[in-house]
Amino acid sequence: MIGTIVNTACICAGSIAGSFLHRGLNEKYSDALYTAMGLAAAGLGINTIVKYMPQSEYPVLFIVSLALGILIGTALDIDGRFNRFISGKSGGSNLAQGLGTGIMLYCIGALSILGPIQSALYGDNTYLFTNSTLDLITSAVLASTYGTGMLAAAPVLFCWQGGIYLLTLWLGNFMSDALMAEISVVGGFMIAASGLSILKIGNFKTMNMLPALLVPPAWFVIIHFVN
Repeated sequence: MIGTIVNTACICAGSIAGSFLHRGLNEKYSDALYTAMGLAAAGLGINTIVKYMPQSEYPVLFIVSLALGILIGTALDIDGRFNRFISGKSGGSNLAQGLGTGIMLYCIGALSILGPIQSALYGDNTYLFTNSTLDLITSAVLASTYGTGMLAAAPVLFCWQGGIYLLTLWLGNFMSDALMAEISVVGGFMIAASGLSILKIGNFKTMNMLPALLVPPAWFVIIHFVN
């Protein structure tokens, strides 16, 4: 778990450092950073899709995942509950959008998923330490745009990576490269949608898509028992 602890600490450190810059930004520069964050998120999402879709063994699984996920998320009103909770704490909706984007960027990526798996199976924290460096920079930029509230993404990352770590210890090699590819494709669409929302190209309620991440593991469990 040391890799996950370091990753969480880096997000905290980056968020604190970036928040000091946030206090001195006027609206013009803040809007410019919003645009940069939107472009970066959209680009990272598209890159993830392009990278992992050719590795998919079930080409329509991501469509089913997104469809089922957003139906479940909409029924549960995850996005609405999240926004109301954050807005109640901060008095505005920008932080909710920033946290949603930060959680996607920190949690949905090859290093953040594969890192805990490598750590659990082989005791190798290389991927997590690399991810920590990237998240340190990303969190600083996000906090310079959205403020200290971005610290709330750190415990989410800890629970996410900690959950993958413990699940891998329990399931062993079930967390395969094939499963990671399917999750990454779904996550890529979610990150891209988050970026497009920041750019105001569309109003994608990405938090409602979160249940989509559970569909590929459920599918692999069904395939495992059927075979």
